[in-house]
Order: sequence, then structure tokens, then C-alpha cells
Amino acid sequence: MNQSDIGSLGRFLTLSDTAEVLNVSLNQAYVLVRSGELPAIKIGGKGQWRVERSVLESFIEAKYEEARRLSLWNQSDFGNIPELAGQREPRPRDDAE
Repeated sequence: MNQSDIGSLGRFLTLSDTAEVLNVSLNQAYVLVRSGELPAIKIGGKGQWRVERSVLESFIEAKYEEARRLSLWNQSDFGNIPELAGQREPRPRDDAE
């Protein structure tokens, strides 16, 4: 499913459509919704889930940002943390004082 296909689906997507966009199983999409990680609404007598297209796009963008930050974290040099925090390395104590 490409971007124009998503746009033709309307404002709300079924969990099946959502799973297809994310390229995950229907069960995985359901778990994302039930856990609250992917906001959705329940409609109808049977309580069918719907995900707003803009919410899904925001979810995807947030996942990209999460991956970017994790990559930066994994590349970080922990020796620079005091420097990044604006702290200086503690000086050795002089016991003669």
C-alpha cells in the first residue's frame, strides 16, 4: 500500500489497513492498539477499532525519531557526559588541607 492508497481510505483505517501500512500482522497491530502505544477508537456494536490516518502518520514519525535517538545514544561517548551536562571533572582532594 502506497501513500496515495492510504489517502483513498478516508480519515479512519481499520486494523487490517493499519497492519498493512505498518507491514505487521493483524495481531501485532491489535497489540499496539490494546497497549495504548498506537491510539485508536472503538466504534460500532462489535467495538471495531479504527486508527485515524493522521495518528498513524504521527506514530510512524515518532518511531523514526525513536530509532534516530537510539542510534545517537549507541554512538555516544560516555566519557563526554559530564562535559555535555556542563559539569567539570572533580578534582582530586588534597588531604593536606
